[in-house]
Amino acid sequence: MTERLYYTDPYLREFDARVIRVHDVDGRPGVVLDRTAFYPSSGGQPFDTGTFGGARVVDVVDGEDGTIVHVVEGEVEVSVPAPELKILDGRIDWPRRFDHMQQHTGQHVLSAAIDQVCGVRTESFHLGPVSSTIDLARELTAAEITASEDLANTVVWEDRPVVIKESARTGTLRIIDIDRFDVSACGGTHVARTGAIGIIAIAGWERLRGGTRLEFRCGSRALHAHRLLRDTAAAGGRLLSTGVEELPAAIERLQDDGKELRRRLKDLEGRLAGYEADAIAAHAVEIRGFRVAAEAIPDADMNAIKTIAQGVVSRPGYIAVLLTTTQPASVVVARAANVPVDAGRLLKQLTTHFGGKGGGRPELAQGGGLMARADEIVAAARQELSTALAGG
Repeated sequence: MTERLYYTDPYLREFDARVIRVHDVDGRPGVVLDRTAFYPSSGGQPFDTGTFGGARVVDVVDGEDGTIVHVVEGEVEVSVPAPELKILDGRIDWPRRFDHMQQHTGQHVLSAAIDQVCGVRTESFHLGPVSSTIDLARELTAAEITASEDLANTVVWEDRPVVIKESARTGTLRIIDIDRFDVSACGGTHVARTGAIGIIAIAGWERLRGGTRLEFRCGSRALHAHRLLRDTAAAGGRLLSTGVEELPAAIERLQDDGKELRRRLKDLEGRLAGYEADAIAAHAVEIRGFRVAAEAIPDADMNAIKTIAQGVVSRPGYIAVLLTTTQPASVVVARAANVPVDAGRLLKQLTTHFGGKGGGRPELAQGGGLMARADEIVAAARQELSTALAGG
């Protein structure tokens, strides 16, 4: 059985203890002590880290026999003041521990505030590396969340005592009594007064299985989040030449301008495609009484050649086989309604010969991945069309 010093003094940063045993844990030493200030993962709170001399404590595990196993990296230095004793000096990573104490006690205060304001109990709690979450049984409104956040911070700023009492049950649970506000069973580490939480800031919320998952940050985490938000908003203001308070309106104007520019660009691209379709149709090659426009279009993508091809075949008697100049090539085959050619079949013949894949309808087909020069593909397309138009 390991004596858990964090129960009686969660502010304890350094301690010494007697080594009970050392055994292998996945290739690393697992040290069991007669007492420890290191908190093991439990109840939604992560384990403590720290050191034993030059060795780093990288995991702390609660054993089934009531002991706590400290998984370490590095050589464990053991002082031996007497033949029967082996002593280790432990040091807690205090910033990490205090952060966990702030978040965990903040969760107690926030959960109690939500219960008082909304009549909703917390179903689960998770303390993550950046923010923490609580899951609630029903959906909350924005007004309920704001009121709960206000009440929680009132309790924080009143700096009420947080008293840890022994539970009537045996085991790892203790009673956490926040003066005149909340009493609950918990096995985690907590601050001595609510003022040490600093602030409780709700970062966001979402629907989850008919309830609400609420994300929050306390103390130093809330400060870091504020700094990030401040710096991001300031940078956005500089880029848009506006004050932070005017950022939403400036972004909305920017979005409107972007939509208008995209509309105008699409209109201009359509006009340009029309001019290109006219130019390509003007020098189409006649094959057996039909006009075949087969060529590669520089600086064009699949959407562009498709639009141009449709423009070409808007004229009766025209067939278009248009390619991109990229390798591998993309190709579009289109034909006017009065042309007795299956565009999908012609595309399949080209992909069979030059590789790639694609498909489509008799009047329009498209594909990609053709591995050949544009002039080779154009020549093959004209040959296939000549055969098809001859009834072959």
